[in-house]
Amino acid sequence: MFTIQYLILQRRQDWLRDYLIQLEIHPLAYVGKFGTDTSIDIFVKDLRDKLGLQAGWTMTCPTWEDTLGILIDTIERIGIIVIQNGIVGNNTSRPIPVEECRGFVLVDDYVPFMFLNNADAKAAQLFTLIHELAHVWLGKSAGFNQDQLLPASNETEILCDRVAAEFLVPAHILREFWKDLADIQKLATRLKVSTIVIARRALDLELISKTQFYTFYNKYIEQFRVKKGGSGGNFYSTSKRRVSPTFASFVDSAVQSGELTYKDAFKLTGLYGNVYTQFIQKHVTTVK
Repeated sequence: MFTIQYLILQRRQDWLRDYLIQLEIHPLAYVGKFGTDTSIDIFVKDLRDKLGLQAGWTMTCPTWEDTLGILIDTIERIGIIVIQNGIVGNNTSRPIPVEECRGFVLVDDYVPFMFLNNADAKAAQLFTLIHELAHVWLGKSAGFNQDQLLPASNETEILCDRVAAEFLVPAHILREFWKDLADIQKLATRLKVSTIVIARRALDLELISKTQFYTFYNKYIEQFRVKKGGSGGNFYSTSKRRVSPTFASFVDSAVQSGELTYKDAFKLTGLYGNVYTQFIQKHVTTVK
């Protein structure tokens, strides 16, 4: 299932890259900007500067779910396409197992594509998102499926883990709060990041043990599995993340200019006929 989704995104990326070159858009300067010898502080500061976010910015969000949504929208604004999907295309009978893939990134100088497995807990997706973003700055495509979000052993993955952790929860902020409030749930509410991110960060900073982290993580995932199910929500709202309004805007722009047929637009987006038209009207501002 993962392979099919990978190929779908690769096809979208190939088309969009060619289209951007045709429009004489310049390559993205931040792709491959850093190496594995870059310090965490410099790395994280550059990410924040590019995204226009200050240390501790998450605390201004209403909830940690809002934090995830704001991050995705902000990342798309700097030229990266973010896809959230837990199934292959729009086929609800073909789920993508979390144990097979939490997410991946297809790095490209013109238009990187990031994928988050929406079958994974939203709490875990927050960490995966920034881990993948770090890969873009390193210029290295990769998949992300670490079991229980535990620290990696590969040099590149270790760096991406540390960047994601520091970006989401700066060490000095968590240590300061932990003195008076050593409670993962309450700290997640206060810092507006998920409980899993707080737990993972507390593990990194040796505020909790691996055993405590295992216990917390497994309990959270079990509760997530129990709650999971029911309605898939509004189709157009779900499709917004499956397709990406940014990607769809380029497709629609190409259609309007005669560079792309509707038939090809349907194939690229996985949306057909009136469904495509209504999606464009609801979620897309055509790129001029």
